[in-house]
Amino acid sequence: MSEEASLPNPAESGPPPDSVEKQPEPDYYGQLLRLKAEFENYRKRVDREKPEWFKSGRAEVIAKLLPLYDLLQHAHEEVATGYSDTPLAKGLDAIFREYEKLFLEEGVSRLDSLGKPFDPHRQEAFGFTDKPGYDEGSVAEVLQAGFLLGDKVLRTAKVRLQKKG
Repeated sequence: MSEEASLPNPAESGPPPDSVEKQPEPDYYGQLLRLKAEFENYRKRVDREKPEWFKSGRAEVIAKLLPLYDLLQHAHEEVATGYSDTPLAKGLDAIFREYEKLFLEEGVSRLDSLGKPFDPHRQEAFGFTDKPGYDEGSVAEVLQAGFLLGDKVLRTAKVRLQKKG
């Protein structure tokens, strides 16, 4: 074999290094800008939703306290009928003042249903009754008080409706 045959042929080795087609470089700056914009949108959405999360959490806690409130109220009514000057009655009065203060601070209010027309969004009907002084179809008896948190129903009132019969 001759020396010429062992030398590489420049025409067979491909194009010179300068003329090699370059791969496009990744657009790191553009990716960074998109990531920054996505994060800003996420942060703004979280800031908008955060008050609703707190409100929802507050509503859950207060809703869990309402059955205790009902039991204490029932006990208070029983004690107040015969033992209004006892330390027990005074203690229950103090508890209810604290509940009222808490409800006021948190924006909780009692639904005023008695004598009003039935509203299925705010009241749950548990039968009928016939009491004088009420229009037919209106709430004549409240079995369990309903509560609002702001303008949203926290718990519906359980009521009996007036029916002339």
